[in-house]
Amino acid sequence: MRSANDRTGVSNEAIYKQGSAVGHLECQNTVMSESLRKVSTMVHLLRHRAQHQPRQTAYIFLQDGETETASLSYKELDAQACLIASRLQREGTADGRALLLYPSGPEFITAFFGCLYAGIVAVPAHLPRPNQDLSRLEAIVSDSQASFALTTSTVLAKLERLLKENQSLAALRWLKTDELASHQGKSWHEADVSSDAIAYLQYTSGSTGTPKGVMVTHRNLLHNAEVIERAFSVTREAILVGWLPFFHDMGLCVNVLQPLYSGLRCILMPPLSFIQKPFRWLQAISRYKATSTGGPNFAYDLVCAKAKPEQLAKLDLSNWAVAFVGSETVRADTLDRFAATFEPCGFRREAFCPCYGLAEATLMVSGGLKNGPPDLYRVDGAALEENRVVSAVGVHANVRTIVGCGQIRLEQKVVIVDPESLTRCPDRQVGEIWVSGLSVGQGYWNRPVETDHTFKAYLADTGEGPFLRSGDLGFLKDGELFVTGRLKDVMIIRGHNHYPGDIELTVEKSHPALRSGCGAAFTVDIEGQEHVVVVQEVEREFLGKLPVDTVIADIRQALAGQHGLYVNVVLFVKAGTIPKTSSGKIQRYLCRAKFMNRTLDVLETTGAALKVSGYRHGPTS
Repeated sequence: MRSANDRTGVSNEAIYKQGSAVGHLECQNTVMSESLRKVSTMVHLLRHRAQHQPRQTAYIFLQDGETETASLSYKELDAQACLIASRLQREGTADGRALLLYPSGPEFITAFFGCLYAGIVAVPAHLPRPNQDLSRLEAIVSDSQASFALTTSTVLAKLERLLKENQSLAALRWLKTDELASHQGKSWHEADVSSDAIAYLQYTSGSTGTPKGVMVTHRNLLHNAEVIERAFSVTREAILVGWLPFFHDMGLCVNVLQPLYSGLRCILMPPLSFIQKPFRWLQAISRYKATSTGGPNFAYDLVCAKAKPEQLAKLDLSNWAVAFVGSETVRADTLDRFAATFEPCGFRREAFCPCYGLAEATLMVSGGLKNGPPDLYRVDGAALEENRVVSAVGVHANVRTIVGCGQIRLEQKVVIVDPESLTRCPDRQVGEIWVSGLSVGQGYWNRPVETDHTFKAYLADTGEGPFLRSGDLGFLKDGELFVTGRLKDVMIIRGHNHYPGDIELTVEKSHPALRSGCGAAFTVDIEGQEHVVVVQEVEREFLGKLPVDTVIADIRQALAGQHGLYVNVVLFVKAGTIPKTSSGKIQRYLCRAKFMNRTLDVLETTGAALKVSGYRHGPTS
């Protein structure tokens, strides 16, 4: 296997011009070849890499999170993409959609590029587990109107029972990409694909509703890859490690597409390997001297919780230069805890790179390395409840520490907007985050009304636009973006705004029996009044011996002291039962729905929920 220093490729230092008609890269790096300067699609980019760097290893796979089981060079990836594309073209799939159902391995990557080579739209989806609810997958198949499903023979054999029971899945034409004869790839002919062509549909995680397919073009991908490259200061010596699922926007864009764009090597492991043994992530960083890797906030918490002293002694994290954190709320205490735990292993707090992004903007909107640690801004909690940003003075209970999510990159634009008046917010006021730029997707597939509302917003007073309405709340300070919560999740109690994430953090810290990152806070209307409900998972070792009255008292005391809130209903549920998206975000709307229809797996309950929910006071199991 060739080392990272054997590469012939270079980092794509490029600028996209807003007025570019063809989406070509204007290169600032004089070492870059002329042909690569004019790359306008991901197909052209991979073809270039395969021609000029055929033997370079792009991906190494650790199937169990530890042992190398496969690798892909640019030449091998190109050949496999041609093979799959040739078969798809023979099937007459032009302008169609193909569902991708794969584990996180080389087969997914070759199938994804096979779709791009054939000029059809890829639809990455989560591979269902046995006995898993298929409603999300069915919704994706129905919405995308996919006619094909690509997978492996092993996966298809496991899905046979599901296909017999599910008409929408059975109606798809299934293609086993691991059984294609290698000589068939010679019949591939390059499809007429432009920079504005849709590369794939990125289905949203569904944290606030039914998943919708964001139409992501080749131009979007190339632009956002450049945004990421600049934000992370990527060099030719960079080495990535990744475990994020490929059907998720962060996993696909950072761990699959970014290595190709920047000419890097990425070491990959399945998400389950990380979840089962989080130390494997850090072990791979140490083993391969990785410089860039990251994930959601919960991943850093999980590693801290599971790390053992004897494991730390074996780690060398001194090469880790970019530790990106995104996809969910970034918590200051998580960063502090992780840095304190792993600084003895060579980790540097300055490596933290909190980011903000969303599928509707391909991925990254803001982020980037700094000369120091991340920006932490202490604000007055009472003022924040009124959408005002006031610096906290002194030490008192009602203080919120918000982590800055970086600067806006590469000619993208962010404005903070009053979601009611649709006018720009004054400085030091919280509003909805609106985004414009070449990374913004083309809308939601087959959903013109939602596309107009979300992707074609204009400021009411100036007419400036169009902007993407993110649905997230935040503010700008000295060019830094601070995210405070989700617009639809904000709880309005007695005229004050409360952010569920803040409440959930306070709850989980109130007693050691409560699981971190596994609680949901929301409101319900009981006899015409808004009441606060907290649903919280309990650590397994406390099952059957939970001191209910003590824990509830601790929760109420903490919420009253830090938020001025009285919680009406507290529900304790079994570990692993809080509804979450495929990327680990709490689905508060679904948790609320389960509360209302009495389908939560409740251990203990208290409060005034009887008339609305049917939950009785006291333990239910």
